[in-house]
Amino acid sequence: MSAIYILWLRELKRYTRSRSQMVASLGQPLLYLLALGFGLGPVFQRAGYGSYIQLLAPGVIGMSVLFSSIFSGLGLLWDRQFGFLKETLVAPVPRLQIMIGRTLGGATVAVIQGMLVFIISCIAGFRPANWLLVPVAVAFMIAIAVVFAALGVAIGSSIQDMQGFQLIMNFMVMPIFFLSGALFPLAGHGMILTVITRLDPLSYGIDGIRAVLLQSSQFQPAFAVSTSAIVLAAVGSTLLVIGAWRFSKIEI
Repeated sequence: MSAIYILWLRELKRYTRSRSQMVASLGQPLLYLLALGFGLGPVFQRAGYGSYIQLLAPGVIGMSVLFSSIFSGLGLLWDRQFGFLKETLVAPVPRLQIMIGRTLGGATVAVIQGMLVFIISCIAGFRPANWLLVPVAVAFMIAIAVVFAALGVAIGSSIQDMQGFQLIMNFMVMPIFFLSGALFPLAGHGMILTVITRLDPLSYGIDGIRAVLLQSSQFQPAFAVSTSAIVLAAVGSTLLVIGAWRFSKIEI
């Protein structure tokens, strides 16, 4: 357990020490909130769906958690390149604990990132229907972070080329984001898009955040909150097992 704590703390310190990274990582969510939230807001309102900021903010929060958590796998390649990973793997510590520590560290950073975006969203005009349910939304952020941090570690454990990791991440992350319903409601689409969005685990996370924060007659969640939680738990457990297996195969 001490190895898990040390690696978790290392990931957290690496994030908090880099102020430029913290500021830069808020740029894209802020751009989406300002450009789309206020730009498309009048169109969305005239269509009878109310405030677009209310719909968009949970999606941008989920996007921030997604990007931050899945790119934690990039740190694995950096550690491999500069030798820290070798020092960690030769230590008398089970590799499972090392993998869990890195995954939890990346997930914690992602949740912090999501909370910062939540605060910015509130400044931009987003208002939860019930502030007492914000901890439930944070629980969904944690679930999203664990799912995609485990995926990032699994991919980072399978490849050695940093450029290859970035290509794979760009190929996966953008479709996962755009098909999750982060920018549009999930209900009322054709069969093909409906099937695709339901295969995207991020859809359940963002829909769960919206369901607990909005609670409005203008927004009808595509899934029950319990369904979203169960799917995220199942996918997260599966990816943790796959990530642990791939991490155990890393050669020193």
